[in-house]
Formats: sequence, structure tokens, C-alpha cells
Amino acid sequence: MRHTHALKGIEGMTETGYAGDRSPAEVFEALKADPNAVLVDVRTVPEWQFVGVPDLTRLDRAALFVEWQSYPEMNVNLAFVDQVRAQGVTPEQPVYLLCRSGARSKAAAKALTEAGFAECYNVAEGFEGDKDDAGRRGNVGGWRHRGLPWRQQ
Repeated sequence: MRHTHALKGIEGMTETGYAGDRSPAEVFEALKADPNAVLVDVRTVPEWQFVGVPDLTRLDRAALFVEWQSYPEMNVNLAFVDQVRAQGVTPEQPVYLLCRSGARSKAAAKALTEAGFAECYNVAEGFEGDKDDAGRRGNVGGWRHRGLPWRQQ
């Protein structure tokens, strides 16, 4: 499902600068249907260690982990594209990018698209989703809240 604001442009790219946004459930189904599709978690090492990570073992594969920004300074990882390539991801593969709430993964999707990757999607809602009325994540949207498989690292 494409959001109405993400109209397709040149070579399948949307006006957002990447292939588009997908819900966590859509991403899990796409990963299930396409063995070439990859999930890249772009959060930080502490997030992977303390919040949890997507668990794709039931699909007989694993998510990839490449920081978009590095904790604690949160500087953009200038080696991001090279590190994604080093994990064996090719420009022809569909790439789904996941962060906490969907902001860093959008930037990562744009960077990979600019580097020649054809199908880069942002996982809307991210792993933890938006903040609830109490200012906490994990209760409104996101990979975990939607009941998709995850584990503590």
C-alpha cells in the first residue's frame, strides 16, 4: 500500500527520495514472500541491546544491523552505504529500513537510493512506534506493538 503523498516518479522513486513507506505488517509479508528482500535495522547499538531487535528466524533469515547514527554523539555514519554493501546487500535487492519510529530509516532509505539501490523502503512506525499520551514509546504502532516477532539481544 502506497501512501497518497508518495507519488511515483523517475525510476520508481517517489517524491520522498526513496521507494516509499510500508507498515511493519507489510514489511514482514514482503520479507516472507521475497527471499531476496532484506531488513536493515539502522538504530544504535544500545537500542539493539536494550530495546530488542526484529526476529526473522521463522523466515529462516536474520535482520541486518548497520547504525545510521552512532550513539552517543548521534553523528551520521558516513560509512553506512559501504557497511550495508559489506553485509552482502546489492542494489537490486528490495531493502526495508527500520529505526525507532521511522525518521532515521527515511534518511537511510534516501542515502541508499542516492547510492544506486533501486528499492529502498522506510518501515513506517519503526520498531517502537510513536509516543503515547504519557510520552512513552511501544504502545502506539511499531514492529513490537503490531505483534511481529522480536527478541532481546
